[in-house]
Amino acid sequence: MFSCINKPKNSLNMIGERTMKANEKYRELLKRDFEVSKEDEDLQNIFNNFVYGEVYNHGSLEPKLRELITLVSLTASQGNGMIAEHVEAALNVGASAIEIKEALYQCAPYVGFPKVFSALEEANKVFKDKNIKLPLPSQATVSDNTRFEKGLEIQTNTFGQRILDAHANAPENQKHIQNYLSAMCFGDFYTREGLDMKTRELLTFIMIISLGGQEAQATGHARGNLSVGNSKDTLIEAVTQCIPYIGYPRTLNAIAIINGIN
Repeated sequence: MFSCINKPKNSLNMIGERTMKANEKYRELLKRDFEVSKEDEDLQNIFNNFVYGEVYNHGSLEPKLRELITLVSLTASQGNGMIAEHVEAALNVGASAIEIKEALYQCAPYVGFPKVFSALEEANKVFKDKNIKLPLPSQATVSDNTRFEKGLEIQTNTFGQRILDAHANAPENQKHIQNYLSAMCFGDFYTREGLDMKTRELLTFIMIISLGGQEAQATGHARGNLSVGNSKDTLIEAVTQCIPYIGYPRTLNAIAIINGIN
């Protein structure tokens, strides 16, 4: 009955090679071998082999950016049990504590403050274990008097005239929302130092697609990424990095959004 099915040649060798790559990549990132729980050994082996044997070896994203992408995706999807390990990996591949915290802070206006505070609890434990002095220097650059103006400037530079139209055309009972977006989301966060604009906008797209069900916002920020200089290929590689954490439905939705923009 099954004689017509062609099995991949040397499938055992292929699996062995993938596992070897996974072990090497994990040691490169974490400076140790990964531990597999005996209670769920099969699932953990599938996870480790896929994440570190395939996903981390695909594309050309630099290791530091891969880890920042992973951290914001985990924060958005509440994968707090994996935050500490990826904070450690980010430090090991050259990310500074400031870059890590700024990536997590950037999540706040998009995924909500509670998720970010929970992720920061895990991150701060790693920083303390690594003897990184807290609090870190503030990266804020705006005051109460400048946050709206500076935020609106970043918005319009990234998304164009439609931002000014949104302010002008907002119903009276919704004008405060547009003001909050400019002053808080963009003024309080996008103006901060520690990450450049291309990185912030890429991470923002990732946290939105990791939430799922936010296609309009994801489309806007996909276009925003092109505006600040990120390519479609970069967006696809960033989404690929998130597959283990967000699953295929959200991944395929994100790819459809990327394919649909000009």
